[in-house]
Amino acid sequence: MIVVGGGIVGLACAWFLQSRGHAVLLLDPAQAAAAADTPGEGPERCGSLAALGVLMADSFHRDRGRAWDLRQRSLGLWAEWRQELARRGQPIPYRSGVLLLAADGAEEERLTALGARKRALGLPLEPWDRRRLEQLEPGLPQPSLAGLHSSRDGQLDPGSALAALAADGRERGLTVRAEAAVALRPDGGGWRVDLAGGGAERAAWVVLAAGTASGTLLKTAAGVGAGADGGPWELEPVLGQALELELDAPLPGHWPGVVVWRGVNLVPRPDLEGGRRLWLGATLEPGHRADPDQLRELRGLGGAAPEWLRQARVVRRWQGLRPRPLGRPAPLLEQPAPGLLLAGGHYRNGILLAPASAAWVAGQIEARPTGT
Repeated sequence: MIVVGGGIVGLACAWFLQSRGHAVLLLDPAQAAAAADTPGEGPERCGSLAALGVLMADSFHRDRGRAWDLRQRSLGLWAEWRQELARRGQPIPYRSGVLLLAADGAEEERLTALGARKRALGLPLEPWDRRRLEQLEPGLPQPSLAGLHSSRDGQLDPGSALAALAADGRERGLTVRAEAAVALRPDGGGWRVDLAGGGAERAAWVVLAAGTASGTLLKTAAGVGAGADGGPWELEPVLGQALELELDAPLPGHWPGVVVWRGVNLVPRPDLEGGRRLWLGATLEPGHRADPDQLRELRGLGGAAPEWLRQARVVRRWQGLRPRPLGRPAPLLEQPAPGLLLAGGHYRNGILLAPASAAWVAGQIEARPTGT
């Protein structure tokens, strides 16, 4: 079978299928470099490398339905996958805990209600009052009226996750070809994937996990109809931006994990430069081009950044595109045609939802191994 796309979802699908005994070819022109590369500034970068790796499952605003089920499935699978990869010599740095902050009264009411609902389900979401927040060092963005801490949620390093899945996949026999797919054509009960270099590959199953390119490829596939809502599988790019900041002194380690303030993630990196590094990022802008004004707003948290954060030095910035479905809930996990699977449109949650997406793909293939 063929997996098109070497971001975190494509790699997760390829790795999981290979680990279950399937022969897999992974197609992605940037994959070989992406696993070992550091995030750069170009807007066409792999969206997974523009992510911060924040896993928000228990603290998701819903507590039922498809999106909730996928998050819960993925949170459990990531724990299993990290253990397995570590045993096989491919550890992924991980830190538990996400602290959601309320900056106004309406946000405080929402966090209070969210925590109550989740605790009723037996989930460990703990309310933090303002006095407890004020004891954290370094100081939080202000105003921070209340907090909600989710101990089972957390953050993993996206670059390390990509590298671990790619390296372990190769050890298991995964074949990687650094070439772009340009068209799909039915081929004797399976599919032919035409390549940019002029060649082609054939397989009974093709999995599309190539970001916005997945929608383009679907348009080339003869016999593929519209999406489940009667419209096409349209994916628009949304730009994510991130900064790596260096502080004057190491973070004391008092923060209970990632801090989320008004949609901006602040991610302490105790494993980098003696604990003096912090990641700051958000997914803010439709389109391919970064707006300098948006970046300045992000850098200063819209004027709410504490002094220690304003004084931090920017050592690296990066960006990448996340595919968002138009008029459809994310992600798109569908079978557009026999033997053809779409695992895309994950928007902000590709890192989190990669394992559940891979499990869905494997379930579809193993239920109908001939592609019918």
